[in-house]
Amino acid sequence: MPTALLIVDIQNDYFPKGKMPLHGIERAADRAAELLSHFRANKQPTFHIQHTWEDKTAPFFVAGSTGAKIHRSISAGPNEPVVVKHFPNAFRETRLLEELQKLSVKRLVICGAMSHMCIDATTRAAADLGFDCIVAHDACATTDVEFGKKKVSAADVHAAFMSALAFAYAKVVPTKEALELSTD
Repeated sequence: MPTALLIVDIQNDYFPKGKMPLHGIERAADRAAELLSHFRANKQPTFHIQHTWEDKTAPFFVAGSTGAKIHRSISAGPNEPVVVKHFPNAFRETRLLEELQKLSVKRLVICGAMSHMCIDATTRAAADLGFDCIVAHDACATTDVEFGKKKVSAADVHAAFMSALAFAYAKVVPTKEALELSTD
């Protein structure tokens, strides 16, 4: 089955010293780099998704800033398109669907950040568009959140969103298994 890799929002602002550091981003980037290396070696398509905001007062990912740049650990190579988005869903108002359709892609391996925002929104949209989705859960990262004065740890946020995606939208597996499934 034609399979593509989506690396979502692994950008400088999510790393230590960035404007919005995430828990486990280094580990997630390392796993994403493993996936990227595998897809390159197998000559499978890879798409780098980059979130930017045009508003200069945005809290992070301001267009043109160092923080909005894709992290060097997963830099785009030749023939690896960078799809710029302005919403959590990487398909919304972008060329991503058109590019995937041109390549007859049917399956997506998805990784990146944040688990509870852009990974969730992109995976649900992809499934709704008919793609077979695989999320490499250990190649994703998120942050602590708060709701109703209750603090929720990043680990709990990640687990809740991965379990929801696994219920109806994707195979949610470790990177090792995602690598195996990507070449079926």
